[in-house]
Order: sequence, then C-alpha cells, then structure tokens
Amino acid sequence: MRRRLKEFTMPLFRFHDPAAPAASEITPRALWLRRREWLATTALAGGALGAWASRDALAATPGPGRLAKLPAERSTVAGAMVEDRLTRYADVTGYNNFYEFGTDKTDPARLAHTLKPRPWTLTIEGEVRRTRTFDLDELLKLAPMEERIYRLRCVEGWSMVIPWVGFSLAALLKQVEPKGNAKFVEFVSLADPTQMPDVRSSVQDWVRDNNSIGRRPAVSPGVLDWPYREGLRLDEAMHPLTLLAFGLYGEVLPNQNGAPLRLVVPWKYGFKSAKSIVRIRLLEKQPVSSWERANAREYGFYSNVNPTVDHPRWSQASERRIGEDGLFSKKRPTLMFNGYEAQVASLYAGMDLRRFY
Repeated sequence: MRRRLKEFTMPLFRFHDPAAPAASEITPRALWLRRREWLATTALAGGALGAWASRDALAATPGPGRLAKLPAERSTVAGAMVEDRLTRYADVTGYNNFYEFGTDKTDPARLAHTLKPRPWTLTIEGEVRRTRTFDLDELLKLAPMEERIYRLRCVEGWSMVIPWVGFSLAALLKQVEPKGNAKFVEFVSLADPTQMPDVRSSVQDWVRDNNSIGRRPAVSPGVLDWPYREGLRLDEAMHPLTLLAFGLYGEVLPNQNGAPLRLVVPWKYGFKSAKSIVRIRLLEKQPVSSWERANAREYGFYSNVNPTVDHPRWSQASERRIGEDGLFSKKRPTLMFNGYEAQVASLYAGMDLRRFY
C-alpha cells in the first residue's frame, strides 16, 4: 500500500508518514528494550497484530467492581465533565505507561500487583509555613470527593477519556500555607526496587538483575533518574482543574494507574501527571522533571497539549483514541490545551508557547 508523505518543519524540513502509527506510540529511543526491538522486527510478520490481540484480551476482563468503591459527587468545576465517550475500564487499566513496571503498555497491568498502596504517607515540604505528613486516610477525608471526566492525551499520540475520582490539588496545598516566594511545585513518586521491578538503585543492581532474570530492566540508570519527578508552576497546581486523584470509574485507583494517589493535569501531556506520589515540594526555582532531564529537546517543562508544536519525531496535530474502531482507527484532530483552552489559556497569556513547550 502506497503511503502518502506529508512535509512539515520542526525545526528543519523533514518527512513524516501519517500512515505509520508505530512512530507516534513509541517510547524514546534510549528506553527501547530487547523485547520492543523484537516486536518491531516481527511486525511485518504479524507481531504487531499479536500485540494488539493481547491488549484486546485484557479488554475482555471484568469492568468496575473488583476494587473498593470510592463514592463521589459530580464535579461542578468549569470544564471538569467533558461529554466525550468514555474509554473502557479495561483499556484504561490495561494500556498505560508506568515505567517503574516496564515500558510495554501492558506491563503495568501484569506487574504492578507488587505495589503496596497501604500504608501510605504523603509529605509536603519546602517553601511552606506548615510542613506536614498526611496518611492516606487523612487525605481521603480532606475534601469532598468529586467525579471528573477528563480527556487524557499522551505525548505519544494516543488519548483516552477517563472518569477520575478526587479533589482539586489546591485543597491540599492550602493546608500547608505556601509562602510568598513559592513559585513552583515538585512531585516525587515512589521509587522502591522491592515493589517496582524496573527501579534500580545503581548500575551494579541493573547489571546484576540483567544477569539474574535474563532481560534488561525497562529503564536503565542514567536514562531516567529515580525517583520519578514532575513539576508545575504554583498557579498551574492551584488551578481548579488540577486534580489529586484517588480513583477512577468509581473505584480506588488500580496499582497500574498510580495507586493510591496521583496527579491529573488534563491540559498537559500525560507524563506530567505523576503517579504514586510520596512527596510534594514547594520551591522558589523551577525544578527539573525526569523527562526534561533525560531529553529536554523532546520533553519540555510545560508540555501543554499543543497541536501546532510537533514532537521532534512525530506530529502532534492528531491523535488516536484508544478503544475506538480497533487497530486501524482514524485519527482525530488534537485540541489546543486538550480542549481546555477556555479554562487555562489565561495562565499563559503573553508567553511564546512554541518556545515554552
């Protein structure tokens, strides 16, 4: 089948093939595993179809009801209840990125059973008047739980629509009383090699485990520095749409989706929404996030969804909605700020969004 080539510039003239979905759903080159390379090699012989067949098998698993219920009221925050068709529970919980458990999209669902979401504490420190440590039960009672239906747009070119349960992060940050010089918020995820099979504390551990289990860990030391870190400006973190999520589809968060609590920032690419958070720091200076440290050219600090700013290796003008029309689903146009422009564009008034990507 002849593929139509489209020419675009970012930052030089280069060619992009919109008929090649693998280019928009790959993990950065430095993180490829031998198994991913094998899949790429065998795709022409049906390997790619086999990988999708495995994902469809996961989609056949039972839906909500397997985990503890997390009652919530429908949110009244402007923009918090999009009317798009929901992504199936099995897709939301069976197809995602959580590199502490592997880089294949189905790895977290298979391997995250080792994560222990209780007991759990969250410490908030830095430029605050009241440093505090909360246990999970305190957090669950901190503010009324709301259901919010958000679009999720992955930087890799796929998207979902997910009914989250949680409350605005601002409700938590107000508890610690940010100081006047607090300008940024850093989020730190759990990094425990006893619970997370692809977190290694040293190169020696990485080599040892490579030899003992016969495969390369998903992310080698020096590519992503554990623990996983993300950051927002304080005004972004305090925006009503920025959600501290404890559940989805009316249940507590499954391990593979970032249990027991995670960030959800719906107008930014998905990697900005840190999972399994154990520490929040309020800072005067802008922090360096994990992906920014790994490759600042490809993953900027802001990472707002912007169809006019391409990733250096693929276009961001369109996306494929997971679960729609099977393997060969049509792509849909990507919306500025993922469709939340009316709510959040004022945060970036006067900024060059091509420079501050």
